[in-house]
Amino acid sequence: MKNYIAILGLSVVFISCGSVKSKANNDLALETPIKTSLDLTKVVNDRVPVTIDPGRFTAESVTYRMPRIIQGTYTVSDFGKYIEDMKALDYEGNTMEVNQIDVNTWTISDATKLDKLIYYVNDTFDTETSIGIGGENPFSPAGTNIEEDNYVLNLHGFIGYFDMLKANQYTLEVTAPSNFIKTSALEEIAVKNSEDGTVMTSSYFAPRYFDITDNPMMYGKVDVEEFMVGDIKVVLSVYSPNKIHTAASQKETVYKMMQAQKVYLGDINSTTRYDIYLYLSDGSDDAPKGMGALEHHTSTVVVLPESSSKMDLAKSITDVVAHEFFHIVTPLSVHSEDVHYFDYNTPTFSKHLWMYEGVTEYFAQHFQVHQGLVSSNEFYNTIKGKIAASKNLDDTMSFTHMSENVLEQPYAANYYNVYLKGALIGMCIDILMREESNGTRSILSLMKELSLKYGKNKPFNDDEIIEEITGMTYPSVGEFLNTHVINSAPIIYEDFFKKVGLKQVESTEATNYIFAGGQNFIFDVNGTTGDVAFSPTALKNSFWASQGIKVGDVIKKVNGAPLNLQSLQQVIGGMFLWQKGQKYDLELERDGEIIQLKGTLEVAEAVIKSLEEDENATEAQKALRAAWLKG
Repeated sequence: MKNYIAILGLSVVFISCGSVKSKANNDLALETPIKTSLDLTKVVNDRVPVTIDPGRFTAESVTYRMPRIIQGTYTVSDFGKYIEDMKALDYEGNTMEVNQIDVNTWTISDATKLDKLIYYVNDTFDTETSIGIGGENPFSPAGTNIEEDNYVLNLHGFIGYFDMLKANQYTLEVTAPSNFIKTSALEEIAVKNSEDGTVMTSSYFAPRYFDITDNPMMYGKVDVEEFMVGDIKVVLSVYSPNKIHTAASQKETVYKMMQAQKVYLGDINSTTRYDIYLYLSDGSDDAPKGMGALEHHTSTVVVLPESSSKMDLAKSITDVVAHEFFHIVTPLSVHSEDVHYFDYNTPTFSKHLWMYEGVTEYFAQHFQVHQGLVSSNEFYNTIKGKIAASKNLDDTMSFTHMSENVLEQPYAANYYNVYLKGALIGMCIDILMREESNGTRSILSLMKELSLKYGKNKPFNDDEIIEEITGMTYPSVGEFLNTHVINSAPIIYEDFFKKVGLKQVESTEATNYIFAGGQNFIFDVNGTTGDVAFSPTALKNSFWASQGIKVGDVIKKVNGAPLNLQSLQQVIGGMFLWQKGQKYDLELERDGEIIQLKGTLEVAEAVIKSLEEDENATEAQKALRAAWLKG
């Protein structure tokens, strides 16, 4: 998953991912598929009616659950919160007693009499009141939308599972107005129209519950483009509420990106169809606030700002969708038992987010320079940006320990680093492998070897994979992983840049009033209290440093407007537009004391480190650099 905190046309990057296998309990197993249905023609108060028909049980009591956590998000979503009016009916049509055990769990006694469950589902987009970081709402691309002209059907938000029956087959019927456009990679087995032609019912098949969660859908007034990229059929579905963007306007971007990715990946062949569901948020109260994407085996759901220019949207699509597509390598083809046997309510987490998210993010950036989509200097700037941003997080935290405990603090607060330092870990391993092999091996070739050894149906042992990687590669790679991934020593990036003939150069550049050069955001956001405070990075912004601010100063008001999670996007977005000469007025809280900060905006500057090719590099360094960038 890749997660952006969108501030107007800007973003501060965050990210996340998954794969599953369950084992059925023969005492509960049903011979016929579990029948499920959604009726979009009978929506009541923005709620979709859902029916679950499991067939006849032989057990006396059964448990039905909605997912607490979705693979790839690494946060608690609690989709049970959006279920209302849960009812159980027996074969006579009588209501049976349903006991709700917790927010996501219901039990039904006398289960041999149970015919079906019926309930309503609220959407999650309407509940998003913050920017989606540290809040209680599902990450937007994992969420659901129920509007008159658009339905984002992440099916894990509508359909749950019976304990120990996740391996059972499912059928799904979706009833909708016949003038709706529908897109789904889930296998459609039949379509039936009403006699008057106004309603259509589409029937789908899922081999197991995982396939329900792995195949999102979009219904409504959706703009769709289908095209071939090699042997992959790409289906691009776009919902732009104000018709600002179309699928056709981004078709060329997606084509060029995926064509380059296929060349980059070489003989890794994943799917014959790939769906991209792009929801463009217009920033209204009911619109999603968390920008980014969530990957699936053969699709991704993407949420980005509708206000983006065509060029900015194309850049975001390239960064975000490329990341999700590269997940076909890891964790979809290379993953541990924690991922393979994922539990939607009480999961355990793998130690190797450096691989699942970090290496994936590295591929998403590296393929662009490798395939000529960006220049070498643009790639170097991306690397330097990740280094600078990663230094704002805990650079001495064990990556494996953080990954294994990602739901807990202080590890959850450092999750962002899997897309910063995690990608840099991938870069360092790539350079090491190219150095050791005279340019013939890379981290991509390593992931291909691991894909061949394991694949999507065979998980690796979490505790043994680093030793295994060391045996497959070189002692230097094992030493690096043990020192900087398992243990907590910060990476000395200069050592790796020297290997490829690069040098760091300091310079001063103009910046604005919410960054300290590049996208080094100067605020810390507390998702629990809603406080927005100056971070250590703020002191690197010359203007704020000159105003006497201190790290931890909580910003209560900006030009009289309260600043909190609900107003963050609007208020900080307004600060982005500030210009020299304007008056400003900040109300700060420092150690319980209110402080007023007023004045006139002066030029803001920041000292940045750029990465340049060393004119004194040796021929060996130049050769290694060429192998790294283009080999």
